[in-house]
Formats: sequence, structure tokens, C-alpha cells
Amino acid sequence: MTVMAERPMTGGTESDSFEDLLRTLDELDVPDGYKAEIIRGNIVVSPWSKGYYLDVMELVCEQLRPYLPAEHRISYGPFLYVFPGSERAYGPDIHVAHRRASRISSTHLDGEALSFVAELTSSSTRDDDMTDKVEVYGRAGVPVYLLLDMQEECATVFSMPSAKGYKSSDTKPFGEKLGIPAPFDCVLDTTDFTAP
Repeated sequence: MTVMAERPMTGGTESDSFEDLLRTLDELDVPDGYKAEIIRGNIVVSPWSKGYYLDVMELVCEQLRPYLPAEHRISYGPFLYVFPGSERAYGPDIHVAHRRASRISSTHLDGEALSFVAELTSSSTRDDDMTDKVEVYGRAGVPVYLLLDMQEECATVFSMPSAKGYKSSDTKPFGEKLGIPAPFDCVLDTTDFTAP
């Protein structure tokens, strides 16, 4: 498989069922530095983030950790959350879920167990992060979706999930503070989120 940097690669056909795509995804040998997700009926392979994104992910985790709901864990990294009703499977950059959600032997975690998700955009994932994922996370009832637009250097927090996505959003440029709603009820300082 050849993968091009900063450009997603897709595979799958209209006739593939969601379960078939999940099996294919499980068998896929994804090269180091890439992740695979199921978006709009396709397996999408995209490069991992730029180095400084790690600092941003750690800053988000450090700031939110004291405000986590009881028995919830915040993490970043390659875990696949599935949304069977929407036929999607995402590997969010940052995720918060109850600890029992990960006490399974499957590599497919329940997307509806999430209480918070954050995505850091790249040129290859930005459109999906800003459209498809907003709708799917909202329909699944994820209370808070934080979108860090690394190209435009701004943060948007989505809340009040609904059948069409989210009913509420608030956007601030990097460098300002952004309120993170329930169940966290805290303020996120985005001062150090800009590119070096």
C-alpha cells in the first residue's frame, strides 16, 4: 500500500457493509505514522499529526483531567470508536469515556460511551472533522466535541447534542480562553496551541 502524506487514501465500495469494512479495517496493515477510520462508507488512511500537536493534546488532557466525571478517563492515541447507527468508526485525537468502555477484548470501542472528543485538524482531515464528525458525534449523544482548527488557529466547542449534530457552539481564536460545558464545566486556556 502506498500512502501519500497529508492526503487521505480511501478504500471500500458502496456494496461493502459496515461490518465488512470493520473487518477489513482490523486486517489492514497501516504503516507507522498513519491511522485508519471509516468515514462515509470508506476506509480513510491519513497521516498522524505534526509533532507539536502532541503538546496541544497533552495540554488539553492536563487541563481537563481535574474536571472529568467520576470513573472517566481522558486519553489520546489510536483507539477506534464505532458508531454502527451512522456506519462510522473514528479514532479521535483525544477522547474521554467511562473506564468500563475499555474493559472489553474487542478493538472496537462504543462511540456512545464517549463524554468528550477532541479533533485536531490537518489538511487531510479538516473537512471531515468540521462536517461529518460534528453530525455523528452529536447524533451519538457525545456531550462535548472540541474542534481545534490547527490551520485557522481557533477552537470551537460543540455542545447540546441532537439528532442533527449539536445545537450550540462557541469559537475562540487560539490565545483566548474557551468554556467547556457540562459535564466538565471548566475553562480551556488555548494560549500555547499555536504552531511553533
